[in-house]
Amino acid sequence: MKLTPKQAAFVDAYIETGNASEAARLAGYSEKTAFRSGQQNMQKYAIKQAIEARQAEIRSKRTADITEVMEFLTSALRGEVTDENIVTEGCGDGISEARIIETRISSRDRLNAAQQLLKRFPRQMDVAEQEARIKKLEADLKAMEDEQAAANDDVVIIDDWMCENDNENTSS
Repeated sequence: MKLTPKQAAFVDAYIETGNASEAARLAGYSEKTAFRSGQQNMQKYAIKQAIEARQAEIRSKRTADITEVMEFLTSALRGEVTDENIVTEGCGDGISEARIIETRISSRDRLNAAQQLLKRFPRQMDVAEQEARIKKLEADLKAMEDEQAAANDDVVIIDDWMCENDNENTSS
């Protein structure tokens, strides 16, 4: 369903304000009926769809996705990103001039980009580190099993409940 010009204006105003009553006023609805008109417009399927489509469009244009972030971090790591620095130079007689110079980002910033990239990838441990961890876990497990076995050896069950029949059998 196609929106009327007033409904299209309502959608635009709602995207800007996030308020249905204010959007209705800005779209040209009467001051007296702006609240009700805004609420009714928000119930209309075509208007809701138009608002959702516009919000998705805005999100896709303004928000960086994971690919864009990864590409930026990679270019920063490789030193392809430049930074603008203001430099003042003396010209003589107490006069100086400022100019803007483009420089590559610092090695500290490049290292930071590398660290940010590494956070996004599962770290691969080398084989020696993995084997050392396995040996430690096996040793811990054996120590726990030995400790548990020793605790079970200390248990002594004493039968001190004597029945009447036990006294008669022992005295005869």
